[in-house]
Amino acid sequence: MVFEVIGRIRSVETFARGFGIRELRRLRKVYGDGRWRKRKGIAEVRLSDATIRVAELHWYEATGFGRKEIKIKRYLD
Repeated sequence: MVFEVIGRIRSVETFARGFGIRELRRLRKVYGDGRWRKRKGIAEVRLSDATIRVAELHWYEATGFGRKEIKIKRYLD
């Protein structure tokens, strides 16, 4: 699904890091070594049909690589 994050992501939490991430091997292979974390937060998103919704987002993040593979986990409204 194609979407755009509008504004800031709030209520950001880290809920897995290092070997607690199932995809760690793939992340290191694709993006490189780093201190990988799986994070979640809440933000408004604009969907491909121009609808704006509030959603919980999940993504992977490491210093020097930024946010990677952002996905919508669920809608909150």
